[in-house]
Amino acid sequence: MSDKFNYVLLNARLATMDENSEGYGLVEGSVVVRDGRIAWIGSDLPADYADLPRRDAGGRLVTPSFIDCHTHIVFGGDRAMEFEMRLNGASYEEVARAGGGIVSTVIATRTASVDELVQLALPRLDALLAEGVSVVEVKSGYGLDRETELNMLRAARQLQDLRPVLIKTTFLGAHATPAEYAGQDDAYIDDVCIPALHAAHAGGLVDSVDGFCEGIAFQPTQIERVFKVAQELGLPVKLHAEQLSHLGGTQLAARYNALSVDHVEYATEEDARAMSASGSVAVILPGAFYTIRETQAPPIDHFRAHGVPMALATDCNPGSSPLTSLLLAMNMACTLFRMTPLEALTGVTRNAATALGLADRGQLREGYIADLAIWDVQTPAELSYRIGFNPLHERLNGDTA
Repeated sequence: MSDKFNYVLLNARLATMDENSEGYGLVEGSVVVRDGRIAWIGSDLPADYADLPRRDAGGRLVTPSFIDCHTHIVFGGDRAMEFEMRLNGASYEEVARAGGGIVSTVIATRTASVDELVQLALPRLDALLAEGVSVVEVKSGYGLDRETELNMLRAARQLQDLRPVLIKTTFLGAHATPAEYAGQDDAYIDDVCIPALHAAHAGGLVDSVDGFCEGIAFQPTQIERVFKVAQELGLPVKLHAEQLSHLGGTQLAARYNALSVDHVEYATEEDARAMSASGSVAVILPGAFYTIRETQAPPIDHFRAHGVPMALATDCNPGSSPLTSLLLAMNMACTLFRMTPLEALTGVTRNAATALGLADRGQLREGYIADLAIWDVQTPAELSYRIGFNPLHERLNGDTA
């Protein structure tokens, strides 16, 4: 490999986010990178690495690069008019039942080619990368027919060829019922969603499977049929659950050992216990809470009490969270939900990696991918403290060009 993947980063203040360390795992010292992975980290650089090129961090803070573990950045059109509707008094459910919401984006997405979907998504992706993001999860779910669902996943895969980023794709065919299947939710699951999932898997387009378990979307029994197919295909699952009401989606996800359960505003202490037992991550999405003016905050204290890992993500989507800033999501989580800056930084690094099933990212540890973010800040807490300010100095990726 080139010097890009083989070097020593000197004079760094390292927030390792190592799960075996206390707090941020702060270390004053150096990182040795060989073949894109961390070969050594510590205070006293061994002489063995004298042959490697040097980079000087200038005393700056270095963290693992950020991971956005829940996004919908591939889509057509926008929903600014619905934003206006909500400000004029319509609820998120009313907008959806009036033919807006997810279904309105379906029309624009179905008319876009793969190349057009890629070009529309790139500015959103670039905004994330500019804030130190190195891994982005991208969901389908705005096609709701076989070919458009596959096209969304194809577009997501292409993003990785165009930018230095790892893209993890998630099949979200069970996102909503399209107009042509109105009132026939079960038929849509059987005729469209499950066959599209099989096709996505056969084409190597999908890394995990998701669903929207909500009154305006699908019931737990319907989602479970999709999960059973995912299980047969050897694909991990995750779930949008308890965002607007409590339908029992979290318990379903926990039974299937879901990587994550996302939104979870209406989750209960019993749900937190189930997630703790299954090892599922609670993905907190303050952008959606903020945009739809929700008042029910996720049960952060229950997650803390039962040791449920909490991740943070943008939920970037055209309707309920048109957010392309993980830094702002961190501030929102601290301000709106009283998460701590340590929990916020853990949520976009170590726990976000766990939410995507990535065992070698999100921490600065020997053997891990050397995805590094170098920041012009004095303390890690400053990353959550500032509003609308990006202090990224440089992003160094370990295994992407």
